[in-house]
Amino acid sequence: MRFVSKRCVLAGVLLLTSAVCTQAQTSSTPAKDGATNPVVERVLREWPEGRIATVKHPGEWGYEQGVLLDGIAAEWRVTGDGRLFNYIKAAVDRSVDKDGIIHLDEGASFPSDAHSMDDIEMGRSAILLYRVLQQPKYYLAAKFLHDQMQQQPKNASGGYWHKQIYPDQMWLDGAYMAEPFLASYARTFDRPLEMDGVAEQLLLMDEHMRDRQTGLLRHGWDESKKMDWANKQTGLSPEVWARAMGWYAMALVDVLDRMPASDPQRAAIEGLTRRVLTTAARYQDPATGLWWQVMDKGGAKGNYLEASASCMFVYALAKGIRMDVLPLGYEANVKRGWAGIQSHFVKPDGTFTGTVKVAGLGGNPYRSGTYDYYIGEPVGDNDAKGVGAYLLALSEITQRERAGDLFSKARGKTVLVDAWFNSQQRKVADGHMELFHYKFFDDANSGYSFLGHMFSQYGMRLELLDHAPRAADLKGVSVYVIPSPDIPLLNPNPHYMDKESADAIEAWVKSGGVLMLMENDSDHSEFAHFNILSERFGIHYNAVDRNQEIGSDYSTTLVQIPAGTGGIFHESYKALEKEICTITVSGAAKPVLVDKGDVVMAVSHTGKGLVYANTDPWVYNEYTDGRKSPLGEQNFAAGQELVHWIVGQAVAR
Repeated sequence: MRFVSKRCVLAGVLLLTSAVCTQAQTSSTPAKDGATNPVVERVLREWPEGRIATVKHPGEWGYEQGVLLDGIAAEWRVTGDGRLFNYIKAAVDRSVDKDGIIHLDEGASFPSDAHSMDDIEMGRSAILLYRVLQQPKYYLAAKFLHDQMQQQPKNASGGYWHKQIYPDQMWLDGAYMAEPFLASYARTFDRPLEMDGVAEQLLLMDEHMRDRQTGLLRHGWDESKKMDWANKQTGLSPEVWARAMGWYAMALVDVLDRMPASDPQRAAIEGLTRRVLTTAARYQDPATGLWWQVMDKGGAKGNYLEASASCMFVYALAKGIRMDVLPLGYEANVKRGWAGIQSHFVKPDGTFTGTVKVAGLGGNPYRSGTYDYYIGEPVGDNDAKGVGAYLLALSEITQRERAGDLFSKARGKTVLVDAWFNSQQRKVADGHMELFHYKFFDDANSGYSFLGHMFSQYGMRLELLDHAPRAADLKGVSVYVIPSPDIPLLNPNPHYMDKESADAIEAWVKSGGVLMLMENDSDHSEFAHFNILSERFGIHYNAVDRNQEIGSDYSTTLVQIPAGTGGIFHESYKALEKEICTITVSGAAKPVLVDKGDVVMAVSHTGKGLVYANTDPWVYNEYTDGRKSPLGEQNFAAGQELVHWIVGQAVAR
């Protein structure tokens, strides 16, 4: 396993409501009154399994379906609605067979000789499915696309051709179609040098496609200057198409989301992202909060406010703020943009209007890239590109709304997850080993990626500690999560809690740290050494195994959390906590939740800090991401309340 620093930073790891931004518009999961987001529900109802009714070949592997699935995936992560994951899986499974071979909708082979970056985009969904399900066929599909990109033709400067039929040309669209996929592949399969290649492509576009006076980027660049649309001195297309720049803005924030903090190119990409997003904000229409089809000619005859680009910029701006790339002052731009999108483009039945169908350069029939060309392209309803961008923006708005007033206080603070006392590894499909099990970067059943997302919606940084904790490692950390310490049965080389580690952690808590101890049952976790730490806070873990399921009966695993529990949970929840231990409290520790006479949650205030203790890692993905839910448990919603309380405690200290 490759680590870039002793404390490894995980990459990526708005209250922006208005009168039109209600619960029904900012969530795809049912609210208390049963309301759901109408756009999400229309997609699930009218485009089952990704069969998009508004394209020529519904359900065929392609970038329009891919962008829609990106939006669905973003919504799944912020809602825990398992229907959304199943939607992605059904769409990809229609094209990817058991051997990982990608087929088009009618069984034709994938056109590998087309070298089209548009064909790469859906690879993001294949990687997501591999990371969640760990099934080799999704890896093989992603590897095929990755290997295709290794053969993608390049111009003399090293930039990818957009397609085989467009020699020497880079289009901004291609940044989104390929670079986040390649960054995901590099991150998932531990290829740091390939992440540098991703950065180089994005920087090359900026170098050659940016207008030095306005900061805006042109849609296309022909290095050969042979195309009729290309300026004979610069090779640039004549106008600034808003969606092209929107593709680029989204690509930048999505690549940053996957780029380790230690990457040598990260500072350059952060600077580039800041420049692009601040430029986009300058061209936001002041009256509506939206963006014009031809970006720098707002109000000109025939120009119009365009839906997909407006969603793309709201998404990129909001995500840039959440990742601490943009100042908080840009939240006003996001708020105006979201209000404009809701009032101009979203109908009560979930219809999403105002998206330009397509725009390109050259080809047959010829596309000139002039002002008249861009304003003359048809606009339609429920275009998948626009809907996908809307769902991406919605996911960021939902996160910011949840974070509320804590966001400005928590943004940039660090949440650390242990990878020492629980240091289990598994073999990845390409053969290398990776840490897994209660890790923020683990998307499978075993992982804590959903817990990580809950923290990152507050703008917090996610980090991993792969060695015994010492004072220097904990400096600057706000929250430290230690789940389920290893036993030899699960890890042949376990690392046990020791006095020196406990000393460092105790001192950190006393100075104001918030510690989350998430034990497990006696068959899956270590107790004697772990109690060296927990007992310092009046928390003794009892090595028992409670809440075992009987066959397929999970009813014995439920723990009811009453409203008002410990001042943490404001509503009542049905939590699934399977195979748990119990707690005996003393001293400063106080019970928070008692179930059937046993303490299953406790809190200890020690010095300036706080310890939250649970008898199970209970908010891990298997029972939090909505894919399983054998008894309709509410771990996702309860986890959101727990994290909100933990973050509040951390910023108060």
